[in-house]
Parts: sequence; structure tokens; C-alpha cells
Amino acid sequence: MADHIPLHPVPRSTQRRAAYYTSVPAAQRHNRRYQVEDESSLLDEMPLMMSEEGFENDESDYHTLPRARVSHRKTGLEWFICGGWKFLCASCCDWLINICRRKKELKARTVWLGCPEKCEEKYPRNAIKNQKYNIFTFIPGVLYEQFKFFLNLYFLIVSCSQFVPALKIGYLYTYWAPLGFVLAVTMVREAVDEFRRYQRDKEMNSQLYSKLTIRGKVQVKSSDIQVGDLIIVEKNQRIPSDMVFLRTSEKTGSCFIRTDQLDGETDWKLKVAVSCTQRLPALGDLFSISAYVYAQKPQLDIHSFEGTFTREDSDPTVHESLSIENTLWASTVVASGTVIGVVIYSGKETRSVMNTSNPKNKVGLLDLELNQLTKALFLALVALSIVMVTLQGFVGPWYRNLFRFLLLFSYIIPISLRVNLDMGKAAYGWMIMKDDNIPGTVVRTSTIPEELGRLVYLLTDKTGTLTQNEMIFKRLHLGTVSYGTDTMDEIQNHIINSYSQMHSQSSGNSTSSTPSRKVQSSAPKVRKTVSSRIHEAVKAIALCHNVTPVYESHAGVTGETEYAEVDQNFSDENRTYQASSPDEVALVQWTESVGLTLVNRDLTSMQLKTPGGQILTYYILQVFPFTSESKRMGIIVRCGNMAREGLRTLVVAKKSLTEEQYQDFENRYNQAKLSIHDRTLKVAAVVESLEREMELLCLTGVEDQLQADVRPTLEMLRNAGIKIWMLTGDKLETATCIAKSSHLVSRTQDIHIFRPVISRGEAHLELNAFRRKHDCALVISGDSLEVCLKYYEHEFVELACQCPAVVCCRCSPTQKAHIVKLLQHHTGKRTCAIGDGGNDVSMIQAADCGIGIEGKEGKQASLAADFSITQFKHIGRLLMVHGRNSYKRSAALGQFVMHRGLIISTMQAVFSSVFYFASIPLYQGFLMVGYATIYTMFPVFSLVLDQDVKPEMALLYPELYKDLTKGRSLSFKTFLIWVLISIYQGGILMYGALLLFESEFVHVVAISFTALILTELLMVALTIRTWHWLMVVAEFFSLGCYVASLAFLNEYFGIGRVSFGAFLDVAFIMTVTFLWKVSAITVVSCLPLYILKYLKRKFSPPSYSKLTS
Repeated sequence: MADHIPLHPVPRSTQRRAAYYTSVPAAQRHNRRYQVEDESSLLDEMPLMMSEEGFENDESDYHTLPRARVSHRKTGLEWFICGGWKFLCASCCDWLINICRRKKELKARTVWLGCPEKCEEKYPRNAIKNQKYNIFTFIPGVLYEQFKFFLNLYFLIVSCSQFVPALKIGYLYTYWAPLGFVLAVTMVREAVDEFRRYQRDKEMNSQLYSKLTIRGKVQVKSSDIQVGDLIIVEKNQRIPSDMVFLRTSEKTGSCFIRTDQLDGETDWKLKVAVSCTQRLPALGDLFSISAYVYAQKPQLDIHSFEGTFTREDSDPTVHESLSIENTLWASTVVASGTVIGVVIYSGKETRSVMNTSNPKNKVGLLDLELNQLTKALFLALVALSIVMVTLQGFVGPWYRNLFRFLLLFSYIIPISLRVNLDMGKAAYGWMIMKDDNIPGTVVRTSTIPEELGRLVYLLTDKTGTLTQNEMIFKRLHLGTVSYGTDTMDEIQNHIINSYSQMHSQSSGNSTSSTPSRKVQSSAPKVRKTVSSRIHEAVKAIALCHNVTPVYESHAGVTGETEYAEVDQNFSDENRTYQASSPDEVALVQWTESVGLTLVNRDLTSMQLKTPGGQILTYYILQVFPFTSESKRMGIIVRCGNMAREGLRTLVVAKKSLTEEQYQDFENRYNQAKLSIHDRTLKVAAVVESLEREMELLCLTGVEDQLQADVRPTLEMLRNAGIKIWMLTGDKLETATCIAKSSHLVSRTQDIHIFRPVISRGEAHLELNAFRRKHDCALVISGDSLEVCLKYYEHEFVELACQCPAVVCCRCSPTQKAHIVKLLQHHTGKRTCAIGDGGNDVSMIQAADCGIGIEGKEGKQASLAADFSITQFKHIGRLLMVHGRNSYKRSAALGQFVMHRGLIISTMQAVFSSVFYFASIPLYQGFLMVGYATIYTMFPVFSLVLDQDVKPEMALLYPELYKDLTKGRSLSFKTFLIWVLISIYQGGILMYGALLLFESEFVHVVAISFTALILTELLMVALTIRTWHWLMVVAEFFSLGCYVASLAFLNEYFGIGRVSFGAFLDVAFIMTVTFLWKVSAITVVSCLPLYILKYLKRKFSPPSYSKLTS
């Protein structure tokens, strides 16, 4: 390996440091590899450098440990202003929260069977709570979420000021109606969501379970279950809390559970009851024994558990070790039989609750940008008001005049911005759900559709998201000969022949396992024929697994799963296979297709049916399940042992044991299983001692089918500039295999597999090795990731973000969410998470935009997500088309609404300055409401139908998406252009009205308002890029509404009503003079902008227009 690492020339200044690596011989260096890694003196000798420049500066490396870069720290007032105040507020809040609800330290516990009162500590209630608010915090909570936006807070203050008589301008409803509407809509929406959450929680907490007491069975609610209770769970019932499995109605002493809502895996898991309690004659005997369970403290890891079961009243005292196979975690479902368990963890301490994070209120980047712009507008508003008061000469009660000016110009920040944007978001959601190209898509969070157009990182689950989790057996390799899907019939013929020969040889024999003994005894002496080698290989594959055949009972039986007896006729119609891995099911289904069928299995034996219908019985002595550490699965049956290496590509081997060899192994194995310290390591060592000098039988190849169009979709997303990270709970080999087959990692790219690290020194060396690689995909396990983030968070994230693709395997649900938050924190870019199982919920809720797929793993992910889709390939259209449109439209809509407020405020400023800086309104109550609603709302809102690029073009050229992530559609630059347009047009409209109408001065309101409405309608037409028939209707409808209303609103068209008392003269409006002068003002305000737009399109066209032309 070391020979292939590219070496860079080392500058003279760093040679003494390089000597550390080169002076030790390779073999020694490997042996001594990490002896003293955590000693700080040595760590300082091997600096972690983030860039090649680090080599140049001799001293820098020593001063920058443990971080690669220490940024310039702000102090004092500078720190406080630049975000320090936020940090202080957050710290105070956290401190108060911690005081209010002190976190109890989690401890290991001793739980007595059926005696909750014997528990030394008080454990949490077993209640599920997903609500954000309670009855007291709902209104304050919702109001806080609304008024933390500057826009809403500003309008609340303005509206409240209207209750002060000296500050009153116009009517109360002009301020309170829009604000009340926004708040009412938000509160109703939140209340409905909150009530739904409450109902779901209540339904879960009210589920009834049978609790076993000395007096018999009693019914208890799920929320009333306590640690120490003995709970009976029926088939297809949800397990209410974390339990240790004591008894089952199944004769085998084991049962299957479905864990799809816990770990995202669709396959059933086999769980084994504690043998001491399973052997008791009756249920009631659980109370006649004195026994307890010792359980480790509550942890996040759903794949491990260590504990012991002790029965004190027997002689000698019974000690039984407990592992993950003796546990029943909450949120899993019993799939076979009835189970009885003792509760060890409840409520917040269960594995499922510890692995879920609280949902957060998501705010889109566009909303945050608009919030910043409204702050800028507010500063402009204050400055303008101060200028007006200054020009007045600070006469009289100037502070009251200042406040009146603030109110007069308050339309600079339009409240209609919130209303329009919220309605726009609802419209985009409706369009997404109505798109026939992505059927079944549901928008669950209507507040962030624009986020779909701003994504830089996509974090995806593997199982069920990129893959279908359906395995197909593709290849059998015997070393000299290989069989593919088209030659499986040859294997079938060999199997039929070998078993028919054996049947004829053993026709006088009664023991079913004799034939296999004959084959084994003759095996080493002669070179095996291809037929016997195939026979051995297929038999090994049919035996070495954790698969159980399940026979669904016919109607009329009580619904329990039947386990057929040996002498029964095993019918193929109602047999299904269940296992913890779909690979194993694929292998057993393949052996069935070539003639060797698994027909029955219990804890002690399994039975195979030969092509001739003969039943062969094998007795199971030991099973060693697959683990990520050992990367193999083994089984000892009476007559042989096999082990398989890896997954997807499996190596099958066997070994024959004598009775003495097995007895010796069994003693050592049982001893290792009972040890409290380092149990896993001791057991692994004993098992490994057995797996030596084995006979290689064959290699198998199993393919995990990808979801439809995964490859082109990932290719499209990559071309759009989106970086894709795969976060999976699966094994490293499987994850790497899928990363290659889905083209997440291209065939030409190198893959750097991050070696397992457990200490700071190891992480240090491994990160240095990774830093020297260029343009290669990273594959890292969850454990190694944890170590790297503990010591070198900043460095690791910076390196990982430079990779074209990252694969994190063996990730827990909380780790997935942690990675999302890391990317958000370190890059500041928008993230999207997509998954389909209950284990993806935390990641989906943590991301800026969460997408759930309705898949085989239930609906939990799709219910928790912001957007729910039915297939992975739909994400392409969702982002490229709907994400683009939502962002572009909202940006245009937001800026246009601001322009609408700015233009009328400019006119007010000109008007006030002409009339000796009087703080009186230019337009009265209803005109202002009408201007923002009926006269201009429909054309402005019709911008939500605009599109700059056709959907087909956006999908054909995903590179166009890169422009969106730069946020150029809504920036301070575009905003400034709109401000200048507004000032120019407002000035022209007002000065034009005053210049051309000197003789009819009293009509200035009617004239300027008419020109204003026409200008706005023309500006909408100028902004539109693709016309829709509804846009034309909206333009003419609004114009018609204005003309029609002139007859009814004459009382409003006077200046200040009291001071001038002028009323609208309908006859005057009908004159040609009025019409040509209004038209002239409108043309002067709009024509230059049309000319500028034409010139810009001609000499500096946007990138998309080059494609469309």
C-alpha cells in the first residue's frame, strides 16, 4: 500500500520532521504503529497540515495544534456587536432550561421481575410526546415565531401606534387588517398541525397491553407501563418499551420482530427468549421465582446490549448472559407468536426516543434574505424621516412629526410582502402536487419550496432509497468454473443427479444424514468431480444462514404462524422466508430454485428437502451471526461447519469436526459468553480459533437491485453542482458496492477507505494519509467518524467537503443528523436529506429541506419530511424544475412587492416636500388598501406563473441549477436596482402630475394615482418572461376594477380631504387632455426601462436565454 502513495518533494525546512516517518523500518513501524499515539509530545512532532502551504512555514505547525487553523478572535465590543449578543442570549436560555429540567444522569440498573416497586430510582413515564407546544405555550410560541421576523415586528409596532390619537393617520383597519390576516392564517395552520400531533400521540399512548401480575392479567395503557413490569405483547402489536425477552408461545423459544421503524431494515429479526424463564412450566411461575435482570445504562446504540439474567432461588444460582438477541426494543413489532418481556427502559430512555431529535421550525434562505432587506429598508425609512424633520427645521414638537413621517413612509416596508409570499408558497406546493410527471408527491411543509432551488449538499440513505432492497442471485464460482443466470439449469441437473445417486445408495439406511457423511469421508482422498463440488457448495449455502421458513396458516386457524412438523407435507405455495438480511433470503431462494429447499427450522435443527422429496435433518449446534467486525457468518451443524466472508460477494467454506473438538470449543465458547468485561472480544477470539484450515467450497455473487433511474438521476444532480453524500446504517462493503453500482462514485475515481481509528493519534495519521490523496471518494465508518469529529472536526469536514462523494456507513440515526448539522455549520450551504425509513427521520428533520420516500419501510420518513415522493428519480424534476421556479418566482414577487411600496413612499416624500414638509398623507385609507389589493394584487401575484426556462430545458441542462445556488436572483445588487427604479418612477409620476396640472391642482391625487396604477401594470408586463393566459386576464381585470371604482370613490380623490376639500370631477376624467397627460407621464416613467431591458437582453443575455435561442 505504502508503495502506491504519491510522494511530494519535501522542502529542506521540514526534513527533520519527515525523519519521524522514515527512520523506523516499515515492519517495526507497523508493529509499533500506535503505541504512544496519545502522548502530546509525539502528537506535536507530527502536525496535521490542511494544505501544502503548511510545509513552507517552518514554525506554524507547532503552534496550531490541535486545530489546523486558529482564526483571529474578536474581543470586547467588536465581539458583542458581531454576534456576541446572540451567543450570550442563547447561553442564558440554555442555562435557564437546564435549571428548569435538570438532566438525570443515566445509570446501569437492576430490574426485579414483576416488581416495579423494588426499583431504586424513579424512571421516566412511558409516554410518547411529539408536540411542540402545550396549552399555555401555544399562543406565545406562535407569536414568537412570527415576530422574530423583523418585518412582522415592525408592523406590529406601527399598528399599535395608531391607538395614539396624535400619531393616528388614516383608519385602523388599513394597518390591522393585513397584520391580523397574516397572524390568523399562521395560527390556524399551526393549531391544525399541533392538534394532529396531539391526536397521534394520544392514540399511541392509549394503546392497551396485558400486564402480568400475581392476581393474573390486567389491561394497562402504554403510557402507564413502568420499569419492572411484565408485559404480554401479541402478534402484530407494537412493543411499547424496551424489554428483555423472557417467554414466547412459540415452541422454538424464539420469535421474529419487524424493526423497519427503528433501523430502516425491512427484514425480520430473530429474537431468543431467556432459556431459564422459557423452560418454566407456566406463565404464573414467573412470580414464584426470585430473579432479576442487570442492564447497562440507556444508550443510543440500537445494535448492542450487555446484561445478565440471575435467578437467586435455585441451587446453584443461575447466571445467563444477555445480548442484543434477547432484547425487544420499543417501536418494533412482533411478527410471530406472543411474547412476554420485562421492561428495562421506558419513555425518554428507550432506544427509539434517544435516537430521534426534536423537529425544528424551518425557515427558508429566501425568507432570511428578505428579512435582511427589510432591515435595510427600515434604515432608509428612518433616514428619510430624519431628513424631512431636518428640512422642517425641527420646529414645534419635532419628535411627534418624526414619528408621523415614519408612519407616512411605512409603506416602504409592505405588510403585503408576507401575504403575497405565503400565498405564492401555497401556489408552488399546489403546482408540485399537481405535476403529472411526479405523481404521488406531497408537500407537507408549505413554507420552504424555494429551498429546493438552493441546495448544495444532498445526503441520501441507501437501503430503499437508492436500492430496492431486493437481492437476486447472479453467479456461482467454483474456482475453475463459473455459472451465471443463464447456466443455472446445469447446476439443477447436477443436484438432481447427485441426490438421486445418494438416495439409491442409502435406500437401506434410516438416518437421513448418512449420505452427507459418505460424501465427506471420501472427499479428501480423491480429486472431486464438478458434480460433487457443486453438491457440497449448494448444500453449504442451504445450511449456512439465519433464514427461517414461515408458513402462513389458512383461514379458520387463530392467525398464529404455523410451524410445520417433520412428517407434514411442506407446501410451496404458502411458504415465505424471513431473515435479518435480504442477501441470505436470496441465497436460500436460489438453492430452492436449483432443487435443495429449506422447509423447516427451529433453534436446534433445520430440514432440507431434496429434489426427490426426501427430507434431510441437520442438528444446529452453534450459530455465529454476521458482524461488521468479523465480516462472516458461521454455523456448526452435526456433520460440518461453514463460514462466509464479506457480503454481496460471499466465500463459502466448511470444516469437519470430531466430537472431542466440538466439546472443547463449546466449553471455551460458553465461558467467554458469560464474562462481563470485553465479552465481545473474548467470544470473537474463541470463534476465530475454530475458523482455521477450512476447505474452500465456492464463491457466490448476489446483486442488490437499484431503484429505477438512480444512475441518470445522480448524474443529473452531480452536473447541477450538488455534492452527494450517502449515509447508511449498512456494512462498509455493501455501501462501497452500491456507491460503485449506482455511479455515485465513477469507475475512474479512486476510493479512499478510511481505516478504523479509535484514538487521537490514529485519527491524526489517517487524516494525514487522506490529505495526500486528490480527487478521491471517501468511505468512512460511523465509529471512525466519531473519533475524527471529537479531535479534528474542522479539518475533517474541510477535507471531506473537497471530495466528489462521501460514503458514511454504520451510521446511527443521530449520527446522520449530526453530519447534516456539521455541513450546515461549517459550509453555510443549504442541505437536503432524503430517506425512506424511521431511522432517517432525524436526518430529514435536521436538514434545511427534508424529502421522504414512501417505501417498503413504512411511512414514518415521508410523514416527517417537508416533501414526500414515491420514487428517488422524482427528485430530479423536483429540484431542477420546481425548485428553480419557486425560487425565481418568489425572488421576483418579493422584489416587486417591495418596489410597489417604495414607489408610493417616494411619491409621498415628493408630495410632502412640495407642501412645506407637512406630515399629511397623499392617499387616503381605502385608496392605500385598494392599491395593495384589488388594483394591483392579481397582476403582481400572477408572477407565480412566470418561468424563465421550459421544464424540458431545465432537465436537459442541469448546469443551469448552479446559478441558483449563488443567489443572484435576490441580492443587495438586484434590490438596489429596484430601489433606483422606484425612486425614478415615483419622482416622475409626482413631479409630472404637479407640472402638467398646474391649473387643475386639486385633481393631482386622481391624476397621479391613475398614472401610478398604469405604471404598475406595465411594470408587471416588463418583469414577466413567459406569458400565461391568466396573466393577461389579471392585467385587464385589475384595470377594469380601477376604472369601474372611479365612479364610487370620488370622496377619496381629494388632497387631505379637510385642507383642500376637492372632489373628483367625472366630467374632467372623460376629457382628452386628462387622458393624454396621464399617458405621457406613464410613458416617461416606463419607456426608458423597456429600452434598458431590450439592450441588456441583446448585449448581456442570461445563460439560459442562450440555450433557448
